[in-house]
Amino acid sequence: MKTRGRRRAARGPAPNLAHMADARRWGRHVVAPAAALVYFVFWVASSWGRGGVADNTVVFGLFAIAIALAWWIPTTSLALVVIVPVLQLLGLAEAPSQDTWTAYVAIALVMAFVAVKPSPWLRLAALLVAGVAAGLAAWLLAVPTLTRPQSWSTWVGAGTTGLRIEFSLLTAALFGVFAGAWAIGVAFASIRRVLVIRRALEATETRFEATDLELRLAQDRARISRDVHDALAHSLAVVVSQAQGGLALQATRPEVAEESLRTIAEVGRTALLDVRRLVERITQDDDVTAPRETLADVDALVVAMREVGMEVDVTTEGAPGPQGPAGALAPSQELAVYRIVQESLTNALKHAGTSSRVAVQLDWRGRGLTLQVTSRGRGAPLVAARTGADRGAGVRGMTERARLAGGWLTAQPSADGTAFEVTAFVPTTRASSVVAPGASSAPAPPPASASAPASASASASASTERSSS
Repeated sequence: MKTRGRRRAARGPAPNLAHMADARRWGRHVVAPAAALVYFVFWVASSWGRGGVADNTVVFGLFAIAIALAWWIPTTSLALVVIVPVLQLLGLAEAPSQDTWTAYVAIALVMAFVAVKPSPWLRLAALLVAGVAAGLAAWLLAVPTLTRPQSWSTWVGAGTTGLRIEFSLLTAALFGVFAGAWAIGVAFASIRRVLVIRRALEATETRFEATDLELRLAQDRARISRDVHDALAHSLAVVVSQAQGGLALQATRPEVAEESLRTIAEVGRTALLDVRRLVERITQDDDVTAPRETLADVDALVVAMREVGMEVDVTTEGAPGPQGPAGALAPSQELAVYRIVQESLTNALKHAGTSSRVAVQLDWRGRGLTLQVTSRGRGAPLVAARTGADRGAGVRGMTERARLAGGWLTAQPSADGTAFEVTAFVPTTRASSVVAPGASSAPAPPPASASAPASASASASASTERSSS
């Protein structure tokens, strides 16, 4: 009962978390268009009674489009917030007036939405665009023209303070507003990323507990199978020895044959009780190592890690299943591969931070699946490195999973020292079926210098063919 309870506790929150993640993802995509709609309706309604709605509709519409595209197409949005003031300077769009100059708040909204994006280059570009837009808007507000004899000083009744001073103050003030909105977006993105990382680490801790339980049960089952083998081998050896001795001495010493039969019956009863007890230990508990995730779930895992800010690329060489040369993996092997990828991505996040770059390669061209996960990054680690007995627990867990799946796993720095590579091989059912009896279907692990999945797959194929012959 305790095992089943822990299993439900480990699995229960997963669907809810997935639905919540989908809701948040769609919510981020809808906020910007909703803000654009509110912005456009507000300014059209506020200008309706004062007239000039038709003249200002183009400006309001372009600013609304920039807000709506700030999350979906941020580069286009940044271009629009510069194009609108340029059109106003050229006289192709209605210039700001005493009642409509505050429509430039759209630029601040665009800065906030773009700053939420995780790209540092995009954030820097947004800050530069904010400076350019502030300068253009300040020029439109401070410098009068023949068609616009009134300017900012006339609107606020500040008198003549000098065109240069007025332009400088307006530029600084507008840039301060735009940069403040940009800073709010950056702060919101940072808080959101911390929350996402915290949830990921909590989920990882839960998975570690479940993995520890699974490995303990797998080790217990392996020990039970060894006990069954030892008990049956010993008992059958005694039974065969006593039977042969009884048959040989049946004619000359009948009392020995009777004693042999009595010994055979006693040994058989003891072996039967031992096997029954061991079988009951297996059948009375649910099999929590039953496969759950498959290779199809790797894409969702990659999307979740990209949400944190990591750069994850997945490539596949060859084709699995009946159409490929390797055949298909068993469900338990697919679970092992999924867990290895999951642990590798989690380790990259923990030890290299959210700026890490990970390449996942699945190679089906050999006698099985060769997996290579290469992680690079020198960001701030999320957790302190462990030393002593606890060091490398994740690598040991991945190695044990690969071994239980019939393959092997190595984890080591790359040859040039700029990355960390996890290489694993898992034989497929077709590869196992063509191997001769008594031969191993999995090749030996590659040497420390061998890290490319293609070479590992080739060595896997060659080793399997040699063992088959």
